[in-house]
Amino acid sequence: MQNLVLIRHGQSVWNKENRFTGWTNVDLSEQGRQEAANAGVKLSELGLNFNIIYTSVLDRAIQTATIIKEKMSLELPLLKHWRLNERHYGALQGLNKQETADKHGADQVLVWRRSYNTRPPLLDEADAAVPAEWGADCPRILRGESLEDCVERVIPFWTEEVCPQLKAGATVLIAAHGNSLRGLMKHLFEISDEEIVKLEIATGTPIVCEIDESGKALNYKVIS
Repeated sequence: MQNLVLIRHGQSVWNKENRFTGWTNVDLSEQGRQEAANAGVKLSELGLNFNIIYTSVLDRAIQTATIIKEKMSLELPLLKHWRLNERHYGALQGLNKQETADKHGADQVLVWRRSYNTRPPLLDEADAAVPAEWGADCPRILRGESLEDCVERVIPFWTEEVCPQLKAGATVLIAAHGNSLRGLMKHLFEISDEEIVKLEIATGTPIVCEIDESGKALNYKVIS
């Protein structure tokens, strides 16, 4: 069996301000940096020795992985891919969640945040350009995503990139985001559409998954 460790980035400055973040590039807060450092200590105590580290292309995930590397004294490159990005929150990005609930109603915001296949209010196309350096297969325009959309882009990355590495004997760390990790865990552990929206993934908290030789996920443990 091989270990796959998933970690949501530490608290970001927009998490702290209770804002929808999505594909907006924001830094870790001071608390988020400490969460990442604590995660590195915990992973060292477990005796894990990573061969590969994947992150999204967003700074808060990259910063989290970098801090963990430093705490674990790892000399590994970070392999970055847009498919691990957070769910794109469309026109909600940058808005305060409570103020949005006050304006549109808590029930509507809950649907935008946590339903499986409902997209948020979409960005105007003029505001939806995606950086070209994020990869040739990355959409050039993206106006918003449902959780289902996020799942559908994460699964090919698992199938084509991560699973073969685990089958070859690698121990893998993925530093990503709440919704991209929900998407991956939905696929790995066959979680239903109804149940996956209830899965909470805390910032800076490692999740250790056991993967068998065929690439099947057997169980997972949250290292709190």
